[in-house]
Amino acid sequence: MPLVEMRKIVKVYATGDAEVRALDGIDLTIAAGEFVAVMGPSGSGKSTLMNIVGCLDRPTSGTYQLDGVDVSRMSANQLAEIRNARLGFVYQNFNLLSRTSALENVELPLIYGQAALTARERRERAREMIRRVGLDGREKHVPAQLSGGQQQRVAIARALITDPPVILADEPTGNLDTRTSQDVMEIFEKLNGEGKTVIIITHERDIAAYARRIVAFRDGKIVLDEPVAERRRAREVQP
Repeated sequence: MPLVEMRKIVKVYATGDAEVRALDGIDLTIAAGEFVAVMGPSGSGKSTLMNIVGCLDRPTSGTYQLDGVDVSRMSANQLAEIRNARLGFVYQNFNLLSRTSALENVELPLIYGQAALTARERRERAREMIRRVGLDGREKHVPAQLSGGQQQRVAIARALITDPPVILADEPTGNLDTRTSQDVMEIFEKLNGEGKTVIIITHERDIAAYARRIVAFRDGKIVLDEPVAERRRAREVQP
């Protein structure tokens, strides 16, 4: 059974008297354990797709099944439960609480989630996630005391804290330099090697080359869906 299965997905936004079809009849299947890069120019539909995959928005029509469950018509509360339990999010701007330590930022999804954990258990799990992304010793640092790459590692640790099967990353290297971007993408590679399904949005070909499959959008439609050969050069990846 596919982990992500979308059939005839349409998303229409009203802008004044006009309508914009951000997604125009998308069919997309992603198996558990895949590493997929979603590419396309601004306005192509890739961010809309990510919002629907991440249960942050609903399609206008069509069906979306996540791990065999139709989530396309779920209530807002049901979608929130799915997001917390099944999906981990990583954003370009990190989205960390500025006055909160790295450890407390990582711990947040457990506080608002359904897991019946004690404060000590939550704290220990957060420490484990921080170690996992290579930030041991930085637990008490607030975001302003961390580099951009370190902040993104905190964001990845936060995404992992509930052990979701799917990691969604929206331009995760957009604010990072080349070397730091490589470090972050190596973390995603490792997570994928451990069995996580990783879906990233990127406009950078060298970042997309870390994935094992490229899905490219234009004008709300998929125009390319192909595997990426092992060690394929970044310049060969065509959006």
